[in-house]
This record gives sequence, structure tokens and C-alpha cells, in this order.
Amino acid sequence: MIVRSRRVRVAVVALAAVLGLTSACSFGPPDPDQQGAPPNLPAPSAAAPSDGAEAPSGGAQEVAVTVLAKDLDVPWGLAFLPDGAALVTERDTGRILKVGPESDANGLTVTEAQRLTEVRASGDGGLLGIAVSPKYQTDKTVFVYYSTAKDNRVGKLTLGGKLTPIVTGIPRSADLNGGALAFGPDGQLYAGTGDATPTGTQAPDPKSLGGKILRMTTAGKPAPGNPVKDSLVWSSGHRNVQGLTWDKTKRMYASESGQRRSGELNVIGKGKNYGWPKADGAGADPKLTNPLFTWTAAESGCAGVAALEQTIATACLLGQRAYLLTVTGNGTVLGTPQSVLAGEYGRLRGMIAAPDGSLWVSTSNQEDGGDPGPDDDRIIRLVFSDGGAGRS
Repeated sequence: MIVRSRRVRVAVVALAAVLGLTSACSFGPPDPDQQGAPPNLPAPSAAAPSDGAEAPSGGAQEVAVTVLAKDLDVPWGLAFLPDGAALVTERDTGRILKVGPESDANGLTVTEAQRLTEVRASGDGGLLGIAVSPKYQTDKTVFVYYSTAKDNRVGKLTLGGKLTPIVTGIPRSADLNGGALAFGPDGQLYAGTGDATPTGTQAPDPKSLGGKILRMTTAGKPAPGNPVKDSLVWSSGHRNVQGLTWDKTKRMYASESGQRRSGELNVIGKGKNYGWPKADGAGADPKLTNPLFTWTAAESGCAGVAALEQTIATACLLGQRAYLLTVTGNGTVLGTPQSVLAGEYGRLRGMIAAPDGSLWVSTSNQEDGGDPGPDDDRIIRLVFSDGGAGRS
């Protein structure tokens, strides 16, 4: 089922292509707080590093890379069902795809679960984030973030059923529509929105849903414990949030893209202001919250974010790479973030930790700014070599 496989050191920018299959890796059980069962995947192939580059401090860490699915059209959101299958949104077609857990000669099987006719795609708007209810085995409910002609919305549905909006009026523009959607460890639904203006007027405005991270119940109402009782707003001052995740300590992370100088990875706290448009990257204003880490805009433009043990990973569009950060228990970055996949698969957008402890990443080359290859767009899988669930 493996179409293409590579192994890389995290310190190596250029990766060597690897063909063929082996059974070099075995996989441990999923973490108890991860939903779903592992998909039906053989182990990725093994190969020596592509050059003699020195490993980062702390020892060599290698990543085996497998193409799981190809010929997709701007895959955006990723979420796992309890049976190990992944639901994948296509931004421009409005389709929800089911990927796996079965496989065939071409990789994991890809089938259309539903096409949402309510979606109006243009610019970076369309069918964006997707989240599976924590109670899916009983309620069968899926949540999506999507664009209409006049606004962005969060809606819910059972697959094959009617889409019901639960939050409307999120600002819509040609760009900067946000789209991140995920359930937190508290069982509440979080959505990352975009400022949707060239000057950043929505992000600091407490009355606007633009440039925010929203926290809501599954009915779309402000969740208990929000900073303001009758408001959906959890944090503000965001330019364009396309990735959300939590680590094992329940610390929340979000990507920030679309700023003029810097791409950011932020640790999100209740009621905090992350500075847009006043700050672009770290600033000196003590009232604003500085990012955990920044990169130049050209090297980042990051979207999806995932947590795996002590690693926080983010997938980048402009930078055409993924960054791996080691974060200590007290929340500081240990050493220098490492770049993997640089230039190998083009623009990287979606990222999620799979039930077996691997990372799934989607490419975004079938869009403006992309340079699609014959197999694009693809979903690829990263498996780390230093032990643990889902690791060789």
C-alpha cells in the first residue's frame, strides 16, 4: 500500500527518496486519551540518512515518511473516527472524504463521505476544519468550519445528513478566514478564526468573532468558564489561526500566519491578547502575550499543529516544511526547532497526531502559490524512530 517512503534526520534539509517495503518498525498501543484505533498500515521502509549531516543535540532522531493517499484537491482538515479512519475536508470541492482504515495497492482507500453544497469556496475560504464529537460512538456527530458567500460558520452534521449551522457571522474575506477546529481536553469545541481585514480591525475588537479563538458548547453557545460569560471569545489579537492542539499537560497551542514579518507558534491562555495588529512577533508591550516561538514569514506561514509526547509539530505553507519543537514540562522550548521535509512535498497544511502515535500531514499544492506534482495533493505519515507508541 505504500506509494512512496523516505527516512530523514530532523537536522537534514534534503531527504533521500526510498523505494520498497520492509517490516523494520513495530508499533505500540495508542495513548489512552487518543481517539480511535490505528489504521491498517504496514511499517514504513527503512533507509540510511541521505547525507552525513550532524545530528542535533540530544541524539539522532529519524523520521520514516509514507504517502498514504494521493490525487486529492486541497485537503484541509483532518480528524479521526473511532474505527481508525480519518475524515479529510477538501477546501474547494466542499467534500468530506473518508481515508482508510482499509487499504489497496494505491494506499489507504479514499471514499467520498459527503459533499456540502452550502460551502462557497474562494480565496482561502471553503470547507476548512473538521472535528469529531468525543461522543461519536453514540451521537455520530461531526463538526465543520466552512465559508458561505457572506460569512464563515461552524456547523454540525451526521455523515450523510443535513448540515446545521451552530455559529454564524464569523467575518469572511478573500483571505484570512482562519478555520482551525478541534475539541479540547475539557470537552468543549474550539475554533480559530481570521481577522479578515487588511489592517487588523477585527482582532482586538471584543464584539467581533474575527481574529479570535472561540470556545463553545456543541450547541454553539459560549462555554461555561469563558472570559466573558455571554461571549464565545477565548483569546484575541490573532491574525489567522489555522491550527490548534493540546499536549499531555493540557497546554494549548495555536499557529499564527498571515503576518507581514513573522509566523508564530503560541501557547494559548484564557482571555489573553496575542497582539495583532499592534504586534507582529514578539513585542515589548507587557499587556500583550508573546509567542512561544517565531520564524520569518517566508520560512513559515504555518497551519496545522500537532502534539506528540514532548514534540510540538507544525506544518508550514510558505516555508514548505514541518518544524519539530521539543517543549519541556514547564513550557519552554528545549534547543533549536528542527526542520523536516523542507521542499520535499511542497506546501504543507493539515497536521494531526494519529491514534498510533504517528503524525499525518496534508499537502496544499493544488492552490494559488502551489506547484503541484503528478500525485498532488497528498496525505503523508511521519513515524519517529526513538521509541514509544506508533514509533519504531
